[in-house]
Amino acid sequence: MVVYFSLGTNLGDKEQNLRMAVQKIRKQIGEVISLSAFYATAPWGFSSDNTFLNAALCVDTALAPLEVLQTTQEIEREMGRTHKSVNAVYSDRVIDIDLLLCFADDGTPVLLDTPELKLPHPLMQERRFVMEPLAEIASGVVHPVLGKTIGELLQNQC
Repeated sequence: MVVYFSLGTNLGDKEQNLRMAVQKIRKQIGEVISLSAFYATAPWGFSSDNTFLNAALCVDTALAPLEVLQTTQEIEREMGRTHKSVNAVYSDRVIDIDLLLCFADDGTPVLLDTPELKLPHPLMQERRFVMEPLAEIASGVVHPVLGKTIGELLQNQC
């Protein structure tokens, strides 16, 4: 299965936080196929004096989507994240790892709508800090619900 992630951090050594998250994902989830550049962005959905550093990552994994989610949440805890955003209340964080898109080995999109995990990520297309790095590594990938490529969705945001 191929999984696309969004990574974000706005506390501590942000570049090191992203690199450590990528390393842990490589060890615990699977082979890194591609990693975007790191993008400095303003906070989204809350006010903070700390800017974010964001990236997108594509990984080939043998894990099921809910196993990937559990593993990313464990990585967040290992790196010092103490709580997840709840009910759209956002705050500063050492690391945030979001699953954006998943595709089965045959290229079929994985669609999920459970209390724990929704795929594709329901807000990804509204967030430039997600779409810009994602378009760098997956511009031609088609969003399985919206029917447009990641590049087209980013262009529509401008």
